[in-house]
Amino acid sequence: MLRFGVLGPVRAWRGEEPLSTGSPQQRALLAALLLREGRTATAAELIDALWGEEPPSQALAALRTYASRLRKVLDPGVLVSESGGYAVRGLPEGALDLTAAQELATEADKARSAGDLCHAREVLGRALALWDGEALAGVPGPYAEAQRVRLEEWRLQLLESRLDMDLEQGCHAEAVSELTALTAAHPLRERLRELLMLALYRSGRQAEALAVYTDTRRLLADELGVDPRPGLSELQQRILQADPGLAEPSAPQPEPAAAPVRPAQLPATVPDFTGRSAFVSELGEVLASAEGRVMAVSALAGIGGVGKTTLAVHVAHQARGAFPDGQLYVDLQGAGARAAEPETVLGSFLRALGTADSSIPDSLEERAALYRSVLDGRRVLVLLDNAHDAAQVRPLLPGTEGCAALITSRVRMVDLAGAHLVDLDVMSPDEALSLFTKIVGEERVASEREAALDVVAACGFLPLAIRIAASRLASRRTWTVSVLAAKLADERRRLDELQAGDLAVKATFELGYGALEPPQARAFRLLGLADGPDISLAAAAAVLDLPAEETEDLLESLVDTSLLESAAPGRYRYHDLVRLYARACAERDEWPPTEPAAAMSRLLDFYLATAAGVYAIERPGDRLVDHLERTGPTGATGLTFTTRQAAWDWLYSEAVPLLACVRQSAGSTTVRRAIDLLWASVDLAESGANAKEYEAAAEALRDVARSYGDVRAEARASVVLSNARLFSGLFDPAYQEAEDAFQLAETSDDPLPSCWAANILGSIAFYQNRHDDAETYFSRAIEKFRGCGDLPGAAAGLCNLSRIHLATGRADSAVDLARQGTEIYENLGHSLRGANGHYALGMALGKTGRHSQAVEQLEEALRVFRSSRQRVWEGMTLCRLAEIDLDARRPARAASNAEAALAVLRGVGGEWRRAHVLTVLGESLNGIGHSGRARVCWREALEIYEKLNSPEAARVRELLTPVAAA
Repeated sequence: MLRFGVLGPVRAWRGEEPLSTGSPQQRALLAALLLREGRTATAAELIDALWGEEPPSQALAALRTYASRLRKVLDPGVLVSESGGYAVRGLPEGALDLTAAQELATEADKARSAGDLCHAREVLGRALALWDGEALAGVPGPYAEAQRVRLEEWRLQLLESRLDMDLEQGCHAEAVSELTALTAAHPLRERLRELLMLALYRSGRQAEALAVYTDTRRLLADELGVDPRPGLSELQQRILQADPGLAEPSAPQPEPAAAPVRPAQLPATVPDFTGRSAFVSELGEVLASAEGRVMAVSALAGIGGVGKTTLAVHVAHQARGAFPDGQLYVDLQGAGARAAEPETVLGSFLRALGTADSSIPDSLEERAALYRSVLDGRRVLVLLDNAHDAAQVRPLLPGTEGCAALITSRVRMVDLAGAHLVDLDVMSPDEALSLFTKIVGEERVASEREAALDVVAACGFLPLAIRIAASRLASRRTWTVSVLAAKLADERRRLDELQAGDLAVKATFELGYGALEPPQARAFRLLGLADGPDISLAAAAAVLDLPAEETEDLLESLVDTSLLESAAPGRYRYHDLVRLYARACAERDEWPPTEPAAAMSRLLDFYLATAAGVYAIERPGDRLVDHLERTGPTGATGLTFTTRQAAWDWLYSEAVPLLACVRQSAGSTTVRRAIDLLWASVDLAESGANAKEYEAAAEALRDVARSYGDVRAEARASVVLSNARLFSGLFDPAYQEAEDAFQLAETSDDPLPSCWAANILGSIAFYQNRHDDAETYFSRAIEKFRGCGDLPGAAAGLCNLSRIHLATGRADSAVDLARQGTEIYENLGHSLRGANGHYALGMALGKTGRHSQAVEQLEEALRVFRSSRQRVWEGMTLCRLAEIDLDARRPARAASNAEAALAVLRGVGGEWRRAHVLTVLGESLNGIGHSGRARVCWREALEIYEKLNSPEAARVRELLTPVAAA
């Protein structure tokens, strides 16, 4: 099938095969005929289109020649002669990209009119994607020039329409970078300026938004001698007045087809829900009153296993009709050691309510405010299960009329203002027997009613205990109720003694635990020792020291007994109370008594071996893996990966349980391996993904090693901690830690920490503009890395030293040093560290004026950093590209890259890096005439630098001075 393109160079294809369209004039003829959409063009019209008022003497002959050549290339019957002219006929649907774009634009208009903004944006995006540069690129003639102008104006109109819908859908943060570049390219186009002001305002950047207006007014006065149009002036006034109407999209956001804006997150209610009729009625009445109240809140309290969650879920399902805008649910993990953070829960809720990730703010207060705003006018039920205390719950309450919250907790929330408190006790004997009968079956219970009463009494009338006991009986058809009652007889005294609080729950679990086969019981005890929200099958196999297949069979059998939950395929978790019970069993029953510690040691060894493998697959030749405390006395091996992507996926998916294992491994026999596990998992800190948790774990282990007097372990922990703080932008504490690490490593005959410490000290000195110190440290690091045969480490030192030469005016030697480092990385097959080499080389080449080579190096680094999820490095590479653009006098592109860097570094990399990017962004904006926005960026950067006491503050003051005086 023939296809043609005019939204770019004029091209033709037959299927996927490109066709030759000839000389520029021949392409001009083809374009003129295609743009007439099947209508005939006379020879005179075509000659005028190709040559204008001064055609060559043989214009008609040339025209016929071009037409003849095109006929030979195209299918028969496509280019026809008619009435002394020519026409292109018989093209299939979608053969011309312009026609396809027109159809898509029409479809987008219809979708927008119907209120379906998501579809309209998607379709309009497809239409804009058909452009491949300038329309009719390289085609001569007055007709082509007129059409170029028309098509470019149409493209800009489509782009403005799409950006307008972006803002209506809340994608203001993403739009800023694109709008900044567009306003630089089309400085007199006021609609783009208006959209940029609105995007900045909605991104919390009011001062920059007002600066855009100031820049626009000045530009229009200088260039055209006119004032901004009324719409732009009105927007400025609304921003100055903080008009609430600007904070929300101008049109209601439609429900995206794939976005869960009407969440239905309630867990399934149990089919055998029993009793609790008084509580169901009471809670139902409270929820029904939500329509006329600011907010209805009910808090259920009671001991673990009393049925709080079951009751709350049942009541919530019954009340769904009163909350047509959705139901939210979360397990707050309040009974565990690490309760869910309110800001994390709010992020999840906002996403469930249709808020884009880019629109979710960082702080708890901002998220809570946005959450209440999103719920305003909606009727949503929020079920907050397993809460720790009132402080955890307060930010999660809707706070608006028509909404309601149901809360379950082990504590009474007497300090939760306005809450309707419900104390849930154990079941009545009749209710308990009814529940037992529903699970076991009427036929089996009817003939043994007294034995059944004995069973539920032995369970303390606790619903969870009753359910476990009944489920055991239901799954064992050869047992009678009396058999189960007899088995519980020995437990009766203990249950009578432990009737209150959590001990009653433990006594209930004793029933299920006692029925396990020895291998099941061992697995139940040992797996409960591991912290973290869940555990993978491979990690569980390491804990149990069993093959994966046998481990899976054991875990699935525990799932059947309800003592373990299947969190996802290949992952398992305990209910928090069951985990506590499992640990008590391990302390009481495990033999030999050293086995629990041995199990945790095996888990640590598994994580260390696997993390070392991930480190090695990305860093061939790096000597760190040869210096780790390898697998202790157990000889455990980790997982192996065939691709870098699989290795990265494992590291990031296991980050939380891995760091939990690190925190648990602070004993005198495990602290060294725990520290080395952190070291081998260094990418968790450098990526910014788990930086805070990583840094906290490193600090804790450093203190533990110091308390043991283990100099070697303390040195390594200090290296890990200083590196984490370096990437968080905490330069002063990082420097002190690195100095300690260097001194300790020198005295402990442990070469690698001193290599790393020297390199880190050099990096910090560089950031603090202490170039002589930095050069000394980097030279020492290179020497030490080479001394222990660590070529990648030496390459890192060379690349870092390159930056010192660059900063001190030695650009040519900086290029040489960076090339040396990059060649070492390439020879060793490094990908991620090789990207660091490309990064350094790109910076050095940029300073020597070789801008295209510099961009090539930095873009290669950017590609690797993005695929490796290294957000800090990705953001800084975008910033370096912006700096190259500034040097090459491409301020619009520089502004776009700097805006992108600012977005990537949000929440990671520390304040110093943010200030650096803001400085570059300000210079870029100033270069495209946005001096008002530039001042806003520089002022924010100056505030950060002054707070950090950074020497860069002086340069920012210089940047502000001429702008202020202008």
